[in-house]
Amino acid sequence: MAEAKLQIKPKKYRGATSVVSARLPNDMIEDIDKVATDTGYNRNEVIMICLEYAMDNMEGKEGAG
Repeated sequence: MAEAKLQIKPKKYRGATSVVSARLPNDMIEDIDKVATDTGYNRNEVIMICLEYAMDNMEGKEGAG
């Protein structure tokens, strides 16, 4: 079976936003920043894309989204 790849899609969530704070390992932040630099997105956009992908593809997501 082919491994799922992250696809950059149009924004699904729009409208008002809230600030959420999360502690991440420094090496993960470096990886996120590298993706941001390579793709032209900012750090926040990369994190949102990754979270949206996770929400759309997680098992047991009844009630989510």
